[in-house]
Amino acid sequence: MPIEDSIGALVDLQREGKIRCIGVSNVSAAELSRARKVAEIVSVRSSDALIDICADGGIAFIPFYPLAKGRLARPDSPLARIAERHRATPAQIALAWQLHRSPVMLPIPGTSSLAHFEENIGAASIRLSAEELRTLAAPNPNFLRSLRSRYLRAFRTLSALAGLG
Repeated sequence: MPIEDSIGALVDLQREGKIRCIGVSNVSAAELSRARKVAEIVSVRSSDALIDICADGGIAFIPFYPLAKGRLARPDSPLARIAERHRATPAQIALAWQLHRSPVMLPIPGTSSLAHFEENIGAASIRLSAEELRTLAAPNPNFLRSLRSRYLRAFRTLSALAGLG
């Protein structure tokens, strides 16, 4: 279904007073542009690729995975080292980094307890240096190598199954 039709249906609900605002999730830059021609989009939940578009348009940006997970939070990672310097958890540093990235950033981390909620809130008071921000924004070469390796294996497997390799 074209995004214009989906957003058009939401506009109808908005006119009827059944919903107040319209947000989109998992869209490309082109789809977001098309949706904005149909309605005022107030939030986007997506990968980080759209954050600059959202910032330019004053649209709230909700990242898919606001907290560091897996390899990015290993004890020897830059994230862990920065957390140690701030006497914070890697999750707090990940949230602080996202909050520093853009005024439209709206991370919504999951929480299972009041203590975890308070830990997440503590991220708002962490001030990262310019060097720390650059370090966190830099691609993690080990993580990128592991992704490349995983996707190459998957591609080779699919190629073999399809009789292409």
